[in-house]
Amino acid sequence: MIPQRTLGPYSVSAIGMGCMHLSFPNERNPDLLNQPEKAIAAIHAALDAGINLLDTADIYAPSWNTMGHNELIVGKAFASWSATAEQKSKVVITTKAGITRQKDGSMFGISGRNSTRHYLYRAVEASAYKLGLSKIPLWQHHRTDPAISFEEQFDNVMSLKEHGYVAEIGLSNVNAPMLRHAIKAGGTPQQGGIISVQNQFSPNYRHWPEVIDICSEYGIAYLPWSPLGGNRSFKKLASGEFGSFKQMAESKGVSPYALTIAWHLNQFPTSIPIPGASKASSILDSLKGVEIKLSEDEIAQLNASCPTDTPIDVELLDIAQLKG
Repeated sequence: MIPQRTLGPYSVSAIGMGCMHLSFPNERNPDLLNQPEKAIAAIHAALDAGINLLDTADIYAPSWNTMGHNELIVGKAFASWSATAEQKSKVVITTKAGITRQKDGSMFGISGRNSTRHYLYRAVEASAYKLGLSKIPLWQHHRTDPAISFEEQFDNVMSLKEHGYVAEIGLSNVNAPMLRHAIKAGGTPQQGGIISVQNQFSPNYRHWPEVIDICSEYGIAYLPWSPLGGNRSFKKLASGEFGSFKQMAESKGVSPYALTIAWHLNQFPTSIPIPGASKASSILDSLKGVEIKLSEDEIAQLNASCPTDTPIDVELLDIAQLKG
């Protein structure tokens, strides 16, 4: 059985599956959009292996006018998964909203945000419909809207539970002051408040470690996105650019990617990495990382080989206008 970790009221596999790549063609799987059965098969492989956390978002789509594309794939995969009702009841599907898609294809510009209550209400209704769920197990606020105060939009986020389509709330792409405000205003997991934070974290991007400390302090699950470095830098693990990762992986007879998953899990007790995958082989390889044990000396050796000069996400510095 896969080791389990706590995600609010849920017990989930120590890693989840990030489903974003299933909506974007890439050099490893260029025809994926024309072969939805392959995308569904990849999710089925993860579920069959015991992974019971699937991560998606409404903006994960190949174009601006296909919002919800990824949610539809996840919903179809979950509905068609040949499992018992009891097995399906243990699967936690998490989605996100708050970012809008622009006609030029961009997703992450600061102008493309909407965290008004009306927009979020419509977003969660649409997500639940596309996922085929009466209630979303975990919904996470995707990114902060600079047009309104964090206090106001956090109130809007927390009101989603009363709206009826959301069971639990998490945050994504937040810094330490934002998270502390959210805990103060909305509560800890034990108080029915924030149960997760989904921030970028990998050997190539180790900014905002204080957020992980806060999560550990309050028992909030930390779901690192792009835990292997994302499309731009995951290949560095295999090439040996982060020397200790490749060398140690070879000595343990595992891939550098599985070792990186172990690097997350062995350092941070509330971490639940969500590696992205578009093929069954990729997510199953990452899954091997849950069984790898690392000593403190090995973790220190790996950390020493990580870069320290990667650019920081300036949005986390600039748009959180807290009033105290």
